[in-house]
Amino acid sequence: MLRKTYDWTMRLAATPHALWALAAISFIESSVFPIPPDILLIPMVLARPRQAWLIAGVCTLSSVAGGFAGYAIGLFLFEALGRPILDLYGYLDRFTAFQELYNAWGAWIVAAGGATPIPYKVITIASGVTQLDPWVFGIASVLSRGVRFFLVAALLWAWGEPMRAFIERRLGLLVTLGFALLLSGFLALKLL
Repeated sequence: MLRKTYDWTMRLAATPHALWALAAISFIESSVFPIPPDILLIPMVLARPRQAWLIAGVCTLSSVAGGFAGYAIGLFLFEALGRPILDLYGYLDRFTAFQELYNAWGAWIVAAGGATPIPYKVITIASGVTQLDPWVFGIASVLSRGVRFFLVAALLWAWGEPMRAFIERRLGLLVTLGFALLLSGFLALKLL
């Protein structure tokens, strides 16, 4: 099953519609979707190494746009949408303490959330709830998401074929590590 999913993703990555799919996944991941855009970014860069920078740029811009959608959820729809989303992920209890930290360290929190496995959607919603300056939010988001996605693209561009072979040989292990990183990001937020 894992191999079939990988093969399907690699085929999708080579299609003309792949950039749109990446943009959609990047956008919704930044506000509500729990799966990171790397699941499509990586195979796309492997399938089209000459377009690595375009792919990373689309991923970054759509992720930041989705981040502003999350910001809007926090700012305008916290009671109706934001609170249930935070409750769904189990973050509501610790949210008050997080809000206080956020007021003091907002730009750094956005930068850390944008570049690490910490779920970025929680950061975007919190930015809206705490009314972090939208310029600070936008700049920190562009820089952190850009660094993350362009670094992945650069590594794959430079060592694409050996990395593709490595990924294909160790697919199960890498998927397990990916889920462990995602889970560690959720756990890190629970401990805040």
